[in-house]
Amino acid sequence: MEKLTDKYIKQLDEIAEAIQNSEELAAYIEEEEEEQYNELREKFEPYIQEVYQEVAATDPLQIVSLEKKLLDEKFEGLYLSRVIGYAVLRGEVNEDFKYIRPQNHFKDILLAVANSSNFDVLKNRVGQAVQLGFALSSDIWITNIMNTIKNKRVIYFLESQKLEKYRDVRNRRTGNVKFAKQFESLNYYTAEFPKTVGRLKILAPSLKSFLFYRSEHKLNNESLYAHIKQLLENDAFYSQKEFIELMLLIGLYYDLPEDIQEVYKKTLNKVRSTHQDFDEAFFSLLEEMQDSKHVISAENQKRFSELVDKTKKDELSKYIKTLDIINANGYEDESAIDAARDYYYQHAGLSIQNRCLRNAIFANFRRVFNNLIPSEYSEYFELNKTIVNYINIFSNQKFNQDVKDLSLTYIKKLLRFYTDKRGRDYQDIKKFVTTTFLDLGFMKEKELKELFKTKRKKKVVE
Repeated sequence: MEKLTDKYIKQLDEIAEAIQNSEELAAYIEEEEEEQYNELREKFEPYIQEVYQEVAATDPLQIVSLEKKLLDEKFEGLYLSRVIGYAVLRGEVNEDFKYIRPQNHFKDILLAVANSSNFDVLKNRVGQAVQLGFALSSDIWITNIMNTIKNKRVIYFLESQKLEKYRDVRNRRTGNVKFAKQFESLNYYTAEFPKTVGRLKILAPSLKSFLFYRSEHKLNNESLYAHIKQLLENDAFYSQKEFIELMLLIGLYYDLPEDIQEVYKKTLNKVRSTHQDFDEAFFSLLEEMQDSKHVISAENQKRFSELVDKTKKDELSKYIKTLDIINANGYEDESAIDAARDYYYQHAGLSIQNRCLRNAIFANFRRVFNNLIPSEYSEYFELNKTIVNYINIFSNQKFNQDVKDLSLTYIKKLLRFYTDKRGRDYQDIKKFVTTTFLDLGFMKEKELKELFKTKRKKKVVE
């Protein structure tokens, strides 16, 4: 967490002063009705949101400091309904959908709401966040919070937010997903860069989520560069799996300034030389990333390749050199196919290196299929020649099944588009698919007949 810069402090102080001097606040104090408070919200929360968005976009490590400042009573609880939701969602959860570590920032915001003179209005806006936050927290943690509160009315409200349904992990998962959807268009991501191995172990999951988010949304990351440099220079991290994962993420997705690129290269060389099981660790992490929702494009691979010293004789060099040929010439080019074959045959078929290569090739196919429209089916016919080449190289059942699933999804799209079964397009598609799927063993004759079978409409009984 970074301290809030003077620029943002000044902007927020001006907003707080305007709130305190406003007619809307005077009316609310006079009437103490929710309607007047909503008028206060409607006038001033957009100004707070403007500052928040600027901090989130350009200085994201200051977000927690910004949120702490909003806990000041001068802001009358404005924007806290959003801030408490952000805090609940930031916490990393385990497979049981329970927080990996206590969420102290969520606690601070919750106590600010509980102790606010505007609690009666705020409680109507924070209930869903509190319910989920409690569901993801331990009973002991919740009890400790309750013990710090003296107001019985507040305690009664908080106790009512512990929902029985959230004792079921399935409901916690569903609740978390639904709540997150409400905020999916908003940038509230922040993180802390670790300084010690202990903190690296704790902070790596949230830092990883943060770095992925900023790269995928193409945000300005200049304020992170100094922290990335310090991370890379900390030799206490070099033997840690979490550090290699962060290095891989940064190398693939971040356009680093030249000076930090040099630091990255030196660090990567040191890690490759000193880490006892670097190859196994690297390829395991790469495979995890390939199997995740995060896309690793040819551009990402090229960016990482520029940071790798390929004169070192290890598995990473061999793999990156192979990808360099594939990305330079295109995966459908003969030289790329030959390079893939040469690399693949140097390793056992089920080796992790070969799994990573298959994933990299499959990502190219997936990208093409995702962008193919029905009228471009001739490109699919042409692409299939390349698919067959890689199927023959890999001789891998999972790869074949994945390619089949991609192909079948596109074919079904074609059949919904070309409905005239006597038309040339339909007949060309049927002929090609029938021959190809039989040759590749994707489907049997009976299954293909069913695929192209005319579905009879049920007669309406009068």
